[in-house]
Amino acid sequence: MERLVALSCPQLLSEGERGEEPRAFLEVVHAVEAFCPWVETTSLGVCTLPARGPSRFFGGEASFVAQLRVAVAEVLGDEEAVGVGVADGLFAALLAARSDEVVAPGETAGFLAPWPVGVLGRPDLAVTLPRLGVHTLGQFAALPTRHVLARFGADAAACHRVARGEEGDLVGLRDPAVARRLRRLDGELPDVTPQAGFFGGVSDADVRAARTLARLQERLGPEAVVVGRLSGGRGPAERARLLPWGSRDADPASAPVPDGAPWPGRLPPPSPVTVLLRPRPAEVVDRADRPVRVTGRGLLSASPQRISVDGGPFADVGAWAGPYPATDRWWSTRRRQARLQVVLDSGGALLLAAERGHWSVEAAYD
Repeated sequence: MERLVALSCPQLLSEGERGEEPRAFLEVVHAVEAFCPWVETTSLGVCTLPARGPSRFFGGEASFVAQLRVAVAEVLGDEEAVGVGVADGLFAALLAARSDEVVAPGETAGFLAPWPVGVLGRPDLAVTLPRLGVHTLGQFAALPTRHVLARFGADAAACHRVARGEEGDLVGLRDPAVARRLRRLDGELPDVTPQAGFFGGVSDADVRAARTLARLQERLGPEAVVVGRLSGGRGPAERARLLPWGSRDADPASAPVPDGAPWPGRLPPPSPVTVLLRPRPAEVVDRADRPVRVTGRGLLSASPQRISVDGGPFADVGAWAGPYPATDRWWSTRRRQARLQVVLDSGGALLLAAERGHWSVEAAYD
């Protein structure tokens, strides 16, 4: 079952004579979307969002709930005007929001047990079950499954599975009309929701893609969807960072080190096309087939003439540039490297790295 966060705003659960509640709830939804773009409106005054990805990103479920409460309280002007709950499955999450409770994973059945059967939203069951002495969801869950199905039918059997904590969703928990109305209201506020445009901006396709990516993160974790960003560094592997999509660091405007910042020992352009996740061992020799080394002064012991990668055949070097020495981690264990750009006569160009007397292929230029 999905682990969900549910928010309930009691003062917005029904629309008053002036009809201000939907617009106020829309502001609440936008405040929640600042934490996660995948927000689902289940009914007026109630919305849900995935718990797994955002809670990891914002420091755990308790911290995430606290931050959501503060954000919504700023919109409504009252911290008591919102209930936030976390549980496994939509049904339990909605009840958790009513009681302002975070239900531990796997504890859904125990949490649901004391609730009256009327919370299932089934009038027939709410009348019939108490007549049979079944007043709570825990008592309902204790009934044999086959008897519930035979006596009350398939829908009651689905309610029974929810009461037992085996499933988390029920027909009727969502009100599509409210979601459609909020989308129409959102169209009246173009400065809040990105609209499709001819010249830049965010399109509807971007919005749909964002929701899909957020859904993937909810199911697989925040690290399952990443984006590439440039950062400071000397080698290409250091400069390329994969960050969770939607995180603050993934925003190009929040890059910790501008692209033009000085980095002694940084490679000159052009940048490699392919950066290897695992560098491949290489051997570099001179004209006399002697190993080429990088001296303590950062110079080559001889001009490189041939290169072998992964123990394969040697290829002739047509041109080379470097070496580019770099010393990292001077404050702890010093790491000295040198990089060499080589062009092969047979075609192609490689970026080599020398460290502790050994060469490796770090990247390729084509």
